[in-house]
Amino acid sequence: LPLLVLALVLILAIKDKTYAATYGDLTYEVQDDGTIKITDCNESASGALTIPSTIDGKKVTSIGKKAFEHCRKLTNITIPNSVTSIGEDAFAYCSSLTNITIPNSVTSIEEYAFDICISLKNITIPDSVTSIGRSAFASCFSLTSITIPNSVTSIGNYALEYCTSLTSITIPDSVASIGNGAFYYCDILESITIPEGITSIGDKTFSYCNLTSIEIPDSVISIGNSAFAGTSLVSITIPDSVISIGESAFMWCTDLKNITIENPKCEIADSQETIYTMADQNGNYFFKGTISVSYTHLTLPTTSRV
Repeated sequence: LPLLVLALVLILAIKDKTYAATYGDLTYEVQDDGTIKITDCNESASGALTIPSTIDGKKVTSIGKKAFEHCRKLTNITIPNSVTSIGEDAFAYCSSLTNITIPNSVTSIEEYAFDICISLKNITIPDSVTSIGRSAFASCFSLTSITIPNSVTSIGNYALEYCTSLTSITIPDSVASIGNGAFYYCDILESITIPEGITSIGDKTFSYCNLTSIEIPDSVISIGNSAFAGTSLVSITIPDSVISIGESAFMWCTDLKNITIENPKCEIADSQETIYTMADQNGNYFFKGTISVSYTHLTLPTTSRV
C-alpha cells in the first residue's frame, strides 16, 4: 500500500509539472493551469510567422521572456488573440521585423519587449493594454507611427528612447505617469501632447527632441533634471502649478528666447546648467533671452545671466 500511494503521488506531481516541447520553429511550455507559454524560437526562422492560438488543444496565453530574441530573419509576426501577456525582451533584436500585430487580448507590454527592432515602422497598441514597460520600444529607429490607446495609464522609463524616425505622438488623457527618458533622443519628434492629469515631467523625458513648442498642463507640479535639454523650443510657459524645476532642465536649448514662469515661488535648481543657451569663451554659462515672471522676487540660479 505505501508503494501504491507513492506511485500515485509521483504521477500527480509529473502531471502538474510544466514541461517543454516544440511546435515547428517554436518551443513552448505547458503551464500548471494547462495553458501554453511560448519560450523560444529557432533563430533561423525567417519571413512571416503566425503564433498559433492553440497547440494540441491547449490555449497559447503568453509569450515568455526572450522568446523571440535575436530572431533576426523574421519580418512579420502575428500574435493570436488568446495571448494576454508579452514578456521582457520577447522580441528584442528582431532586426528585420517590419510589422507585428498585437491583439486586443494583451493587457501589458513588458520592459524591452521590442527593444532594438530597428526595422519596425509602425505599431498599434490595442485598447486592452494598460501599461507600456521600460524601454519597450527603445531604439526602434524606423518607427514612424505609434498609436497609444485610452486604456494606457503608464508609460515606462525610456519606453520610446532613440525612436529617431518618430515625428509626432499623442498621449491620451488616460496616462497618469510618463517615465524618465520616455522620449529621450527622439530627435525629429516635433509635436507631442501632454495630457491633463500628468503631475510630473521626469528626468530627460524630452531631452534632445526637436520640439519647438509644448504646452505644459496645469496638473504638472515638477519638471525633472534635463527634461527639455537640447530641444528646439523657442518659448515656453511654465504654469503656476509647477513648484520645482530640476538641474539642466533647459540646458542647450539654443533656440529658446523666452521663458514665462507663472509661479514666483517656483524653485529652480541652483546649477549653472539649469537655464542656459550659450557659453562664453571662459566657460561661463548664460541664458540669452527673456525670463518673464509673475512677480519680481523669483530667485534664479546665480550663474545664469538674463
